[in-house]
Amino acid sequence: MLPAPGDLLRIDGRASVQFAGDRALTFRVVAVSDRPTYAGWAWLTGYVLNRAGNATVRREIYVQLVGLRGTTVRPPRQRNTAGAGQRSV
Repeated sequence: MLPAPGDLLRIDGRASVQFAGDRALTFRVVAVSDRPTYAGWAWLTGYVLNRAGNATVRREIYVQLVGLRGTTVRPPRQRNTAGAGQRSV
């Protein structure tokens, strides 16, 4: 699977040993490099997402394509702000 810009991936030890264990991350792809690499590997540029789905840092990572897994991030819960700041009389 060659990812495309906009793809949301779970990067863990299956994609590269540097992300094994508690170093796994959720990653939104913004670019796939055309630099030559070993067969089955790719350079990806994108953003690391936190649990709320917000981008926290831009990174370039080198990963094994067979280890990439698609994922989803739940959008942050919307707070009910209807009537906020209003008082009943």
